[in-house]
Amino acid sequence: MKKIELSKKLQALPPYLFLEIDKAKRKARAQGRDIIDLGIGDPDQPTPKSIIEALYRAARDPANHRYALDQGMPVLRRAIEGWYKRRFNVNLNPDSEILPLIGSKEGLAHFPLAFLNQGDYALIPDPCYPPYKGGTILAGAKPYLMPLLEKNAFLPDLKKIPLSARKKAKIIYVNYPNNPTSAVAPRSFYQELIDFAHKNKLIIISDLAYSEICFDGYRPPSLLELEGARKVVIEFHSLSKTFNMTGWRVGWASGNEKLISALAKVKSNIDSGIFSAIQLAAISALSGSVEHVEHMCTLYQERRDVLLRGLDSLGWQAAYPKATFYVWIKVPQAKDSIKLARVILEKANIVVTPGVGFGKYGEGYIRMALTVNRERIREALDRLKKI
Repeated sequence: MKKIELSKKLQALPPYLFLEIDKAKRKARAQGRDIIDLGIGDPDQPTPKSIIEALYRAARDPANHRYALDQGMPVLRRAIEGWYKRRFNVNLNPDSEILPLIGSKEGLAHFPLAFLNQGDYALIPDPCYPPYKGGTILAGAKPYLMPLLEKNAFLPDLKKIPLSARKKAKIIYVNYPNNPTSAVAPRSFYQELIDFAHKNKLIIISDLAYSEICFDGYRPPSLLELEGARKVVIEFHSLSKTFNMTGWRVGWASGNEKLISALAKVKSNIDSGIFSAIQLAAISALSGSVEHVEHMCTLYQERRDVLLRGLDSLGWQAAYPKATFYVWIKVPQAKDSIKLARVILEKANIVVTPGVGFGKYGEGYIRMALTVNRERIREALDRLKKI
C-alpha cells in the first residue's frame, strides 16, 4: 500500500503553540494540580447578558436556521458601518467595504490565498500571532520576517527590509495594539507604513483585534483614518476580546473594496457564512452601550498594575502596556523561554506562554495574560517568588 504523507505545506507548518500549551495544561489538571492559567488570551468574564438574550431570541426563529449569506446579513454590515463611524470617524460602504467573518483569525489566515503565489513573500512581524505565518505557508508563499525589537519600540524597521525582499513581497502584516508584545503604534509609523506600501505596491493587512482593550486614556487608531490608506489596506476586527465572545466566532474585515471582494471569493469556496443568530447577536454588541467595554478596560488595568508591581519585585522587566490584556516580560536569566515555561508550570503550577512560540525574536521573553482575577494574580506572584 502506498504510504500516506502529509502535504509539503502542512509539513512546513510549525506546531501550533496554543495547542501545545493546552495539552500541557490539561495533563497538569488531570493530575489534580491547581493551575493558574496566564497563557492563552481567553477572557474570564462572561459575554454581556444583552448579547446572550439577543442570541436566544434569534436562535428561536426558524428563519435563522438556514444557510447564511456569504457576505453576511446586510443589517450586520450596516451595524459595523455605524460602529466604525462612531469609533474612528471613518465612513465605509456596507455593501463593498465590509465582510463579516467567522472570527478574524480565519480571515487573516485565508487572505493570502487570494493574492500569493508560489515564490511570493509576505512581510511578517516576528514575534507575531501564528496564523500570519501559517496562512502564508498554506498559500504556498514564504514568510519574510521583520524583527520586532525592544530598541525600536517593537515596531518593524521598514528601512531595513532589502529591495530583494520588497520586490517579491505582495502583502505586509501589522498588528497594533500588538500580540504578543502589547506595543502600540503611533500615527507617524502608520503614515510611514502607508507610504511604504504605495511605493512598493504592497497590501497592508492590519489586525486590529485589540483596539478596544486600552488603558490610561489611550485610544488606538485605525489605519483607515489616515490619508492614502483606502487604496492599500484591509483591516480585521473581532468581537472576541471586546465583548468576551471568543467561542462565538464572529468578526469582520473592512477596507479596500477589491481586497474585500477577493477575500469574499476565497470564503465562498470554503464556508457558508456565520450562523444568522450569531450575526444578530453581534448587532446587539455593536449597537449597545459602551459601558461593558469601559468596565473591562478598568478591570484589566487593575490586574495589569497588580501583576507589574509584583514582577518588578522579582526583577523581571516589563513595561506597563497601554493596550491589550497581555504583559510581555523579559527574563534576563532565561535564554530558553520554552524551558522556563516548563519550569514555571512544573514548580509553580502556572501556565505562561514562551516568547519563542511567537517567533525567534520572541526568545528571552514570556507572555502573561491578564485573564484571571487579582487574587489569582497575587497567588501566582507568591508562587513565582518561591521558585
